[in-house]
Amino acid sequence: MKPAEGSTVIGKSVVIRGELSGNEDLYIDGDVEGTVTLRESRLTIGPNARVKADVSVRDVVIFGHLTGNVQATGRVDLQPSALVKGDILAGRLSIEESAVLTGRVELKLNSEAPKASTPSVPIPPPAEAPATLFSQPKA
Repeated sequence: MKPAEGSTVIGKSVVIRGELSGNEDLYIDGDVEGTVTLRESRLTIGPNARVKADVSVRDVVIFGHLTGNVQATGRVDLQPSALVKGDILAGRLSIEESAVLTGRVELKLNSEAPKASTPSVPIPPPAEAPATLFSQPKA
């Protein structure tokens, strides 16, 4: 797997612990622990990568191992060698054969979280109490 031209590369011998953020495409093939925030960019997790982080990106392509939750406003692509342990919230999801995903998936239109004040599904009014089906004789 070769990084896309113009991407910043974190090589397979590099270890990063902490908060990683930016506004350009990133290719990780090393070890990263913490958080990764690239809200307007694409993240590629290479085949040698071991990422233990919550990820917030526009798009992500995963070839390696990711332990953590993924929030993507665009697309999440799990390639055949991907191993993901965590929840995914995205606009679109592609899972190739042999990819492994352990977690929950929630796909949203425009990947926006629902607003707490307006439920996405109308809640019907409470039903009236049912009529008594039987009565017990008084003693």
